[in-house]
This record gives sequence, C-alpha cells and structure tokens, in this order.
Amino acid sequence: MSAEAADRVAAVTSSRPGTPLQTSWFEFLLDDSLLEKHLQKSNPDPAPVQLIIQFLEQASKPSVNEQNQVQPPADNRRNRTLKLLALKVAAHMKWDLEVLEKGLTIPVLNMLLNELLCVSKVPPGVKHVDLDLSTLPPTTAMAVIIYNRWAIRTIVLSSFPEKQTKPGPHQINIVLEGAVRLKKDFYVHTMRTLDLLAADTAANGETESSTAGLRISADELHCQVHYDLGGIFFHQGCTDLPIYEKARDHFRQTKELLKKLDSTVHVHLDEKRLAGYWNACRVDITNRGQKQVCKLHFNSLQAVIEAFIKDNITRRNNKIKPLCLDEVCHKLCVCNAVRDTLEGEILSVRFQQLLLKPSKQVVDFILEVCTRSLEKDRPSEASRRNMANFLKTLCESLEDLSLVFVVSSHKLFMELLKEEERKVLVEQMRKRSATINLSAKPLPSFYDIPASASVNIGQLEQQLILSLEPRRIRQILIELHGLAERPFWRVNSKWEVPPDYINVILGIKDNLTKDLVYILMAKGLHCISIKDFAHARQLFSACLELVTEFSPKLRQVMLNEILLLEVRAHEAMAAEGSKERPPSDLVSRVRGYLEMRIHDLPLRQVVGEECVAFMLNWRENDYLTLQVSPSLVMNNPYIKLGQLLASTCKELPGPKESRRTAKELWDVVVQICSISIQHKRNSDGRIGLIKQRESSMGILHRYEPLVLTTLISLFVRLHSIDDIVNEVTAEHLSIWPSSLPNIQAVDVEAVAVTVKELVSYALTLNPNNQSWLITQADIYFVTNQYSAALNLYLQAGAVCSDFFTKAVPPDIYTDQVLKRMIKCCSMLNCHTQVAVLCQFLREVDYMTAFKALQEQNSKWMDGHSLQCRFSFLIFCSDIHHKRGETEKRQIAIKAIGQTELNTSNPEEVLQLAAQKRKKRFLQAMAKLYF
Repeated sequence: MSAEAADRVAAVTSSRPGTPLQTSWFEFLLDDSLLEKHLQKSNPDPAPVQLIIQFLEQASKPSVNEQNQVQPPADNRRNRTLKLLALKVAAHMKWDLEVLEKGLTIPVLNMLLNELLCVSKVPPGVKHVDLDLSTLPPTTAMAVIIYNRWAIRTIVLSSFPEKQTKPGPHQINIVLEGAVRLKKDFYVHTMRTLDLLAADTAANGETESSTAGLRISADELHCQVHYDLGGIFFHQGCTDLPIYEKARDHFRQTKELLKKLDSTVHVHLDEKRLAGYWNACRVDITNRGQKQVCKLHFNSLQAVIEAFIKDNITRRNNKIKPLCLDEVCHKLCVCNAVRDTLEGEILSVRFQQLLLKPSKQVVDFILEVCTRSLEKDRPSEASRRNMANFLKTLCESLEDLSLVFVVSSHKLFMELLKEEERKVLVEQMRKRSATINLSAKPLPSFYDIPASASVNIGQLEQQLILSLEPRRIRQILIELHGLAERPFWRVNSKWEVPPDYINVILGIKDNLTKDLVYILMAKGLHCISIKDFAHARQLFSACLELVTEFSPKLRQVMLNEILLLEVRAHEAMAAEGSKERPPSDLVSRVRGYLEMRIHDLPLRQVVGEECVAFMLNWRENDYLTLQVSPSLVMNNPYIKLGQLLASTCKELPGPKESRRTAKELWDVVVQICSISIQHKRNSDGRIGLIKQRESSMGILHRYEPLVLTTLISLFVRLHSIDDIVNEVTAEHLSIWPSSLPNIQAVDVEAVAVTVKELVSYALTLNPNNQSWLITQADIYFVTNQYSAALNLYLQAGAVCSDFFTKAVPPDIYTDQVLKRMIKCCSMLNCHTQVAVLCQFLREVDYMTAFKALQEQNSKWMDGHSLQCRFSFLIFCSDIHHKRGETEKRQIAIKAIGQTELNTSNPEEVLQLAAQKRKKRFLQAMAKLYF
C-alpha cells in the first residue's frame, strides 16, 4: 500500500472509531469456526483470495536456527493447518480458476494446487500422464484435472501463440484428453471433506468416496475441459493446420455442451473469448485453403522469373525483359492499391509515385481493376464510398487533363459520384492547370529546390504535419499553395507560436512565407518541449535564414529564441548529470540579451527569466552582483530578483549584519505573494494570484542546490510565520524576518502551493538531500499525511547513516523530528513503535511509552521492537500474560535474559548495545515503510 493510501485509511479509521478492524490471519488458527463465518459475509475483509495469500505466506516463511542459519519452513502442525485453511478458502470458491487466477500470482496458485494434490492422495513421484484417471478415487482424479487445467491455462494466458517445436516435457493435454473420455460424474473437495482429512478419519474412506465432496456432472466438466484444450491447441497450432482443426473441434464441443446445460454453476469460461476463438479458427482454416490457390499463382510467377533467368543465359530478349518486369510490377501495385482502398487503408507511396507520370494504359488498367473489384451483386456502401474517394484522389493526382477526362467520363465514375461532386471536381482540375511561377520568391538559397508533382491535398497536409526537415516543409507548402490559396499554418491546431510574436508573423505579406515562418517556429518550439534539440536547431536556423532578408525585427526574435534553445539544451545536459560548464560564448550571449535595448521589439518574458536562472545555476554571481549596471537592475525585474538571490546565497554563512540583502529579497517575494486590490477574481470569487504569478515564478524551477535551498528556506518561513503549531522546518530559517506586519495581505494558498512545488521539484533533482527530505516530511505531517511523513523521516535518517549502520546525526533526528515520528506512529495505530521511539528522545518520555504499550489494537509488535529497555520488557511480559498472549510473553522473557541488558555492565557497553538495538529497530521500520 502506498504512503498516501495508508494515510487515507488512517484518516477514515480515526474519523469512524466504530469501523470494525480487519480480521488477522492468526485469529483463524485460534477459532475453528471463524473461517466459515467470515466467508459467508457479503463483503468479507480480508477477501478470500487475500486470505489464501496470507495463509500460504505464513506457512512458507523460513525459520532461523540457533546458529542464525535460514532453514526451510518447518513441517509442523501450525503450518499444516495454515495450508489446509488456504485449501478450504479455495473450496469455498468452488475451485473457480477464473477468480483464483485473477487474485493470485502464478507461484502462489502453484503452491495452493500442489497442496491440493498432496491432500488428495495423488501418488508422489508419478507423472500425471502415467495416471489412469478411471482407477483413481473421485476427489483424487479431480485434483489432477484441476492442476492440469490450470497448467494449460497458464501457458495460454502467459504467452503468445507460436509454433510448437517439440512436445512439452509433460504433455499435459494428455491428462485432460483422458478426462473427456470418462462418462461419469466427478467430485471435488469441499470445506467439509477437507475438515475430515484434517481429522484423519479414514484413509481412502469417506473423503474419497463417491458420496463426499461437491458433485460436478460429466457434461459440466467436459464443457470446461474442452474449452481449456481448445485454448492450448489454438496456442500450439500457429502454423500447423491439423492442430488448429483440433482446436476448432474442442471449441465446437464446448459450444454444444453450453447449449445443452440448463445451468452452468461449475463452468467458468469467457463466452466472448470462446466466440473469438471459434471465429478465428474458422477464418484461419478457410484462409489456409485460399493460400493454396495463392501458391499456384505464385508458382506461375516463379515460372516467369525462371524464364527471365534462362534468358540471361541465351541473351535473346534483353529489350523485352525490362518492359515486362515494369508492367508486372505496375499491375501488382495497382491491384494492391485498389485492395487498400476497399479496406479503407492509406494508399502506398509506391502507388503515388506511379501516378506522377502515368501512361493511358496504366490509367485504363486502374479503371479495369476498380470495376472488376466491385462486381459483387451488392457491394457494401462502405466499399462504394471508398472507391468513389479513390477515383476523386486519382483525378486530383493526374496533371494531364486528358487523363482526368478519361477517369471522369468512365462509367464507374459516373455511377459512384453524384452529379454535383463531378462538376466541382472537374472545375477544380481546370483551375489547377495554370502553372504557378514561384521563382521570384526571396532567399534563393532556401527556395532552390524544384517542387515535385503534387498528390492529394489531404496527403500533403498530413506530410506537412509529420515532417521535421525544413526543405521538405518548404517543398510541401509550395505544392499546397499550387493547389489552393488558403492559410496552411492553420492545418494543425496544435501548432502554436508565442502570443508576443503573432502580430509580427501574421503581418508578413507573402502568404507562402508567412506559412513557412509560422510552421518552422511552431515545430521548433515543439521539438524543444520534447528535448529534441537537434531538430529544433535545424528548424530555427532555417527560419533565421528565411527572415534575415526581409525583417530585422524577426531576425532578432529568432536570435533570442535560438539563445533560449541553447540555454535549455545546456540545462538538459546538466540535469542528466553533465558537469561541463557552459561555453564562454553562450555566457556572453546571455549577458548580451540581458543588456539588450531595442525599441519596439517583441520580447518573451520567459527568455529573460531563464537567462537570469542560467546565470544563477552556473554561479555567475559576480556578474549579477557586481557588474550589472544599476539602471539595468532597476529596469529589468528579472535581473533585480536574480541579483538579490545571488547576493543572499553569497552571504548565507555570514554574520547577522550581512543579512540586509536577505531582507530585501524577503520584501520582494512578499510583494509578489501579496494580494492587491487590482487582482481580478475568478468566477468562484477567489483571487487568481497563482495563475497571474506563474510566469514570474518560472525562474524558481531550476537545479542549482544553493539557490533552491535559499528559496525553500524563504517560502517555508513565509508559510510558517503565523502558524507555530504547524511549523515546517528548513535550513537557514534564521536569516529571514520573524514577523510580518500585514500577514493578511499574503496569499496563503499561493505560498503553500509554491512550497510544495519547490520541495517536490528539488527532491526530483536530489532525492538524498536530508534537509529537503525533512522539509517534505514536515509538509506531509502538518497536512495529516502521517504514513507519507514517516516514510520521509526514515529516508532522511537512512541517507545520512548508511541505512542506519551508523548513528543518525542529532541535527537530523532532533527532538521535534522524533516527536513527529512518534505522533505518526500513534495515528497509524503502531503503538509498539511509539513506545520504542519514546526512548530515542533526549529525555525519555516514559508516560507516552507506557500508555502506548497498554493499547489493545497495535498493528506491529515483534521481537525486534521488544528488545529495547529492561523496564519496558518486564512491563510487556506482565501485559502479555494478562492477555493470554503466550508467544509474545515468551519473546519478552527471552529478551529480558540477554546479557547486554544487564545494568551492571560498563556504560560504554550499554551505549554500544543501545546503539545496536536502535540500528536494528530503525532498519526494521524502514523495511516496513519503504
């Protein structure tokens, strides 16, 4: 269970004290009648499959001997009873493999069914294929059938169908094929027969007689087994027709038995899957017959190829051969294209190439194939519509108007297209015949590629959407503008350029150039967002080359965007672990942008923010604090904020009098997070500060640790300044003011969101920073997410102590942190953990510890947690004695006898022993919560 889920459970439990606690697995060992009562509930908790898991998990736990060596699970009465309880739960479920497979993993279900084989007296060491089911007692035979059914189903459900290279080692289908030959009723173990087995009433007696157990009719069992056999044969018969025929036969018998049975209480199969199997077998076997016909045609083609090979020897028909090959290939291409059309598939590139300069013979053959392909008595409406669209595409793809006339005057064209459609299409073709001269466009270096013959507009638009190659994008746009004059930058609604640039780009007079600039920029920005920086550079470089000749303003815009691209590319490398500093040229360009002053130039706010963040990330603090001119700081708010951050980071280790800059930074952030009367309200009346300040906070989300630590500290102080009870801790809190004159003006929600986002982001960059872990844990704690908080408190201790092999530093596990860990354990009903953690405090809190040990509903109590203090162990021994908890009392008594708890030992020995116990306890807790 996740930490958050555990918190929700704890919250529900604490708010509804009357909710009954979940029944523990060991309670079923103590009360023989409890299991049946529990399973008869409408919604038992734990659910049946969960009980099976718990019983088998406990029964299979290894033991440890006196030499601390791990031994196999003991074969004792406790473990045998647990296994029997698991079988009884499965018997209550009537051995429904559908349900068991969904709720249990393969190893657990294998363990369960092996136990069924054992209790059912299946002869050990004998292969199931060598057993004669007709001679076995009913419940024994049924156990073998259930196990083999499960084995087959697991093979089918766990892998893809494939050709079976050789028979499996056990040939498990043989057992089930023997089962369908038996014409008698079958019996399976019930909870009652399993109880009789546990009592050892009589070997081969009532528990295996025909009158005991749950009766399953022969038809019911045969229906289920035929279905499972069909599945395994279908799985094995990928390229083997006889095996597929076997699968079809078994599925046929399954369907017949399903119709015959009035009710199917003991038949558990997916009828939709059965229908799918049945259709697949029928279609596949039919297709295999058709493949024989195809093979004859292929052999004929092979004969043609052989003739060409012989001609290579005689060399008599050199001129005829290439013409024949071209004709055959073209005709095959046409046939495949028509087939794709009828099935609604996209036409191949090969066919589109064939239409670039087709002969009249090719067009005539296309029309012949189309006509013959619709010769059925009643072709479907979908086929007719697909063919009509194909003929329209054919017309749009032909440059020669005489060939267009051949298609548009054909009988099939007249029949499939309405009169209005025909008129519109022919008129479009006439208009398109005019040649468009694009040689006068600017930038000949970028426009020097001739446009190829066009294809369908929709296909060109699709290519335009997919292409990332600048020259190909330009070529497609030329073809599209030759077909229609409309704004193609609107083809894809997901193409977006920043609002700051929209007016400048849409002000370009030439429509083709406008489309090209817009699309190149939009695609480049998309590539940056997915970190495809190589394609982004190509697209932006092409766009820069394009705009340089006619727009100085757009040229500077592109230079700014290319700078942002290089900044983000370098940040991405750093985020992936690169320690390489940015090249000096990039740093100089960033400085140049921050100092740039060009009148009437559209500037994106994010470029300025990220340039300042870049300088902070790479500790260019001297530039920000010493070299930036005062006028630049006053006029550029991003530089002002960056300068204050840089100065504060430099002064962090300094004395109190050097904190003037920290106070200035505090004032700026408070102003950012304050509510003013000018802020507009949302529809719900709340002030939308977070959204309005979103861009201003963009600078915060970067990866320099000291900057992040400073910002986290500032926002934590602002978050906790008026709430001592719910205080969140962080480093360097003392440098910030301890009070705020106008706390009501601060948008508390905005501050809380910022704290959470900052800390979460910081931990993605360094999940082992113990200070950030403690801060995140405090955030969870003050929002009542106790399990998540405890998880992070333990992580913080683990990372600074080599997973608790060393002592956790006292500045990490302060008394406040330990008290919060104690509160978390208490809220999660882990009272034994509370008792132990109380002893970690500088002054042991005996009162809380003793109170915790008196709680009745503790969730976690074991030997490790009891070996901590002599006085507690005596108290625990007395408590367990009063409750009748014999095993737990023995653990306590054993712990009391350990020599390391002897108070007469030297203090050094006692301290080492205490440290060892703390380590084991914290490691055990970490394993529980991690």
